[in-house]
Amino acid sequence: MSTNTKYVITPPPQAALAIAGSTDLFPVRRIWCVGRNYLEHIKEMGQDEREPPFFFAKPADSIVPDGGTAPYPSLTKDMHHEVELVVALKSGGRYIPLDKALDCVWGYGVGIDLTRRDLQIASRELKRPWEVGKAFDASAPCGPLVSATKIGHPKKGKITLKCNGKVRQDGDLEQLIWNVPEIISKLSEMVALEAGDIIMTGTPSGVAATVAGDTLECEVAGVPKLTVKIGPPLK
Repeated sequence: MSTNTKYVITPPPQAALAIAGSTDLFPVRRIWCVGRNYLEHIKEMGQDEREPPFFFAKPADSIVPDGGTAPYPSLTKDMHHEVELVVALKSGGRYIPLDKALDCVWGYGVGIDLTRRDLQIASRELKRPWEVGKAFDASAPCGPLVSATKIGHPKKGKITLKCNGKVRQDGDLEQLIWNVPEIISKLSEMVALEAGDIIMTGTPSGVAATVAGDTLECEVAGVPKLTVKIGPPLK
């Protein structure tokens, strides 16, 4: 596109994630999420084990940074927290071979897939898309990223979420049913992945409701912590 291009409205700001220990930013193109990827979470949701992975998306501008506030969303009385390992891609493609998948990874972080559970379940029962339950404003808090050149590609390590100081989710990355290379390879069969895409890789058991006033603290071994507050509904 020409550098002289004029838009009829002001373009929206580029969604981005912080980089640990740097003022640089990681530009976010798309947010992909993996559903039901820890065995104990599958059990608590009453679903079958080891089914092929499935994916849904959130808007890039739904990111809330570390230290930020996620307003309690409209239309729900049952918003849940789901802590997840976040994978940030530096390249992509279609039909990425399993043994080449990690070559696409820039780095890792921790995030929360906030979910309007009552609306998600209602949509599922009506066989409708999940967007109303998953893809709302401020539904994707994400902490700073750290590059794979510094920490490698984590295959095990604690993943936890505390609500107001009390541990609610406590798992390990080695419990992932579909690992990071498998997720990238499978997702690339469905869409063309690109630099700037991030993938939230699923949540361990312990998901529960969160309300306005809560402080959520998330950790994945080897990456920076994420702390966000749940604020009152916007008016």
